[in-house]
Amino acid sequence: MAVINVGDLVVRKSHDKDIIFKVIDINRDENDKDKCVLKGMHMRLVADAPIHDLEQISAENLRNEVVNMEKIQQSGLERAFDRRKGERRKNSLFRGSEKKVSFFEIPGRVLHIDGDEEYLRMCLKTYKQLNMEAVGKCIEEVKQPLHIAKLVEQYRPDILVLTGHDALIGGGKKDLKDIKNYRHSAYFVESVKQARMVEPNRDDLVIFAGACQSHFEAILAAGANFASSPIRIFIHAYDPVFIAEKVAFTPINRTVDVCDAITASVTGVQGVGGIETRGKFRLGLPKTPYG
Repeated sequence: MAVINVGDLVVRKSHDKDIIFKVIDINRDENDKDKCVLKGMHMRLVADAPIHDLEQISAENLRNEVVNMEKIQQSGLERAFDRRKGERRKNSLFRGSEKKVSFFEIPGRVLHIDGDEEYLRMCLKTYKQLNMEAVGKCIEEVKQPLHIAKLVEQYRPDILVLTGHDALIGGGKKDLKDIKNYRHSAYFVESVKQARMVEPNRDDLVIFAGACQSHFEAILAAGANFASSPIRIFIHAYDPVFIAEKVAFTPINRTVDVCDAITASVTGVQGVGGIETRGKFRLGLPKTPYG
């Protein structure tokens, strides 16, 4: 059997090798056996597993995972750009463009706080491809509540993303209403509360918060507009980005279509949900040669 080390990419044999993980720590359990702490390669999940349950992935499996990830991202980008074209066709200002007036666009600005540095880099790259202004900060989930108020005051974003990893913890039957049964949900809840102390209005500051299996109801009750995970499933690394994009490019005089926003995500209605929220996109004219 191959030796498992920190940094290895592995799958869990007991879970039919369904998710690729990276080993981020190895420690000893109460029975003096090696136990690994894992984070999803593309799912916002942290899990524990005995080292004997792990199997290193093959180069072919890794290649397939990377190809699939690229397809998911490209599909999301194409959907976003296609939707924007449709919005422009419906906009009365654009319909008058035969007058040769040039317009400029101001989508909502994003502050993205992520507990995972690799995910953050992936998300920031995607924001850039989507022509969105985004600032990213990597802060582990347990420390996010300590920093969020200051960061919101500093950057004054239109959209705040609070994410990283999460999971249901403990064995056996769990009370899904008890936030103590979640790895990081309590920190997301407190971070949302801290952000709402700075900006209480859900239309002035739109918040997405949560990760895999997060306590959806508690996060929304704390003041988030969108959250994960209604059915306590795993969510994808890109889910927060595509929710934020939908809000950023929905006109300021319209309410974000919640169904459309959730459809824009990777995991859909079982993974993310939210409430009616005003969009953040503004159209202006004329576009000058100096801007």
